[in-house]
Amino acid sequence: FWDACRAAIGKMAKLIDVCRQKRIEVIYTVIESLTRDGRDRSLDYKISGLFVPKGSVDAQVVDEIKPTEDEMVLPKTSCSVFQSTILENVLRSMEIKQVMVVGGLTDQCVESAIRDGCDKGFLMTQVTDACYTYGEERQRSSVAQIKGFCRQCTTEQLIGELEGLEPAPAWQENGFRAEASG
Repeated sequence: FWDACRAAIGKMAKLIDVCRQKRIEVIYTVIESLTRDGRDRSLDYKISGLFVPKGSVDAQVVDEIKPTEDEMVLPKTSCSVFQSTILENVLRSMEIKQVMVVGGLTDQCVESAIRDGCDKGFLMTQVTDACYTYGEERQRSSVAQIKGFCRQCTTEQLIGELEGLEPAPAWQENGFRAEASG
């Protein structure tokens, strides 16, 4: 598990770097209760004993992919980021229609995000080698089962596509992107 996790984090770091160069929004989610006692956690998290208190060091993003000071980190209290955060509102406010998904666990939180995002009308892309779970069989099974809800590619494939793009216009203080020149 930890080897797969470290390998996926390495892939995430490369992808995040390219996204930042192209001004593609990078949004993080972390498992973290909104309360110190975890009363706001989903039933799933309560039953499974998953508890990360508000402000806990366990809710911090690992250094290898640490967010910049202006990147969003959304605490989530359930398996699906679309069910327990304001992600959908943020994406719609920023007029983002395509979402790249990386992280873990592939067969739990990643699958939930992809299914819910697709059902809400977002074009979901799973970066398969930047996702991880407990064991190769669970990883293969999850990737195979979710493919009808998303586009799937590797980090290398996606970076190749992104490198061919011009950087997106910069965000302005009024909350809109600058007009593209050309």
